Amino acid sequence: MPHMKPPVNNPLFRPPAEAESLILQIDQGCPYNRCTFCGMYRRLPYRRLPIPDIRLMIADEARQAPDTRRVFLADGDVMRRPFEELKAILILLNEHFSALARVNLYATGNAIHSKTDTELRALRELKLHTLYLGLESGDETTLKAVKKGETAAEMIEAGRRAQANGLRVSVMILLGLGGQARHREHARATALALNAMQPRLLSALRVVPIPGTELHAEVESGRFLPLTEHQTVEECRLIVQSLVLTNTVFRANHSSNVIPLEARLPRDQERLLTQLDILLASGHLDTQSPGDQPLWL
Repeated sequence: MPHMKPPVNNPLFRPPAEAESLILQIDQGCPYNRCTFCGMYRRLPYRRLPIPDIRLMIADEARQAPDTRRVFLADGDVMRRPFEELKAILILLNEHFSALARVNLYATGNAIHSKTDTELRALRELKLHTLYLGLESGDETTLKAVKKGETAAEMIEAGRRAQANGLRVSVMILLGLGGQARHREHARATALALNAMQPRLLSALRVVPIPGTELHAEVESGRFLPLTEHQTVEECRLIVQSLVLTNTVFRANHSSNVIPLEARLPRDQERLLTQLDILLASGHLDTQSPGDQPLWL
């Protein structure tokens, strides 16, 4: 009987940097799936594909694309799988793709903490490379309000542990997640968290209330007041101004962002601040509403 692949999400979520990677959906959905702002897997029950099915999937993909160098393992928080399962999956990938250079995936702080230092190093030796970690905010009050499920302190320590054991961490933050009520607290605490973590990669996205999420309902009821377009850029500037990073690539090139930004910090920090100052003074930003936002992220 021919192997039937599991259905994929429509659309399939992956970081922008994984556009050229082979994406293997070894999990479906998110094991937590309770963040108030996230609509990615809202209607998709969480399911972990069994190892025998993953073996068949990898073999099938290897026949079609034997020269694959980069693999992204979907869906949300694949790092939560038990160590022995992750090890077995990485071994299969190495066996089937002779040119394999790196394997990347989404990870939460809790999932990273579920692995020992020895286990993290073992996964790195099997070419696990980049963990995409959604910090979202360094403000504990904001994280609790959006039901993140872990604290900033836990995520900071997880990121530091992962990097200390050879893995690269790509951290994502959400501009505007604190709303009008926690605008500056969110910005300042997020910068402090990033300074403590020192991620190699940093992505800033803008929070967009997605219909069907609790955050959207809070906006509709007036309980959450979103930032204006001008305030969002102002918040980005406040974060950038407060960063003390030693070697980080910064990007804000997601469709949710007001304008695309890219810089290497600390080298380009002053240039980036000047760029943001010019934008803030341009008069082109909406000071009354969030402005245009994508219908889907």
